[in-house]
Amino acid sequence: MVVDYTKINKYLTHIFNNVLIIEEATLRTSRFSDVSIKEMHTIDSIGEAKMTTPSDIAKDLMLTVGTVTVSLNRLEKKGYVKRYRSEHDRRVVNVSLSRRGRLLYRLHRKFHREMVKRFVADLPDDSVKILQTGLENLHTFLEEIK
Repeated sequence: MVVDYTKINKYLTHIFNNVLIIEEATLRTSRFSDVSIKEMHTIDSIGEAKMTTPSDIAKDLMLTVGTVTVSLNRLEKKGYVKRYRSEHDRRVVNVSLSRRGRLLYRLHRKFHREMVKRFVADLPDDSVKILQTGLENLHTFLEEIK
């Protein structure tokens, strides 16, 4: 079998770009229009962890702590996140989603869940397994060069 690497790369690039464009457009036309796509990624990082720190978010998103702090300031002002001082170490600031932030996080997850369901719909199980292996390989590669 001859692998068309150029075609695969083109598909991956277009898919990635389209997902971002659709997410941005959806945010702009929703009741969460005050949230940018970058802020959505911050909300997503916090939602995955439930309770986290600015340093952990920065590491997850490959940003500086300063950049994350600016984003958290905006999101806190907009009512999407809450900050708490650690009871064990007052120097540590923990971050979690507010009720509004959790709602947005769940809606965002739902979008991704639907996208994946549509992606694998009508594929035989063995094809889904092969697809999953390919995506795991891509994920591992990206984690290694991060």
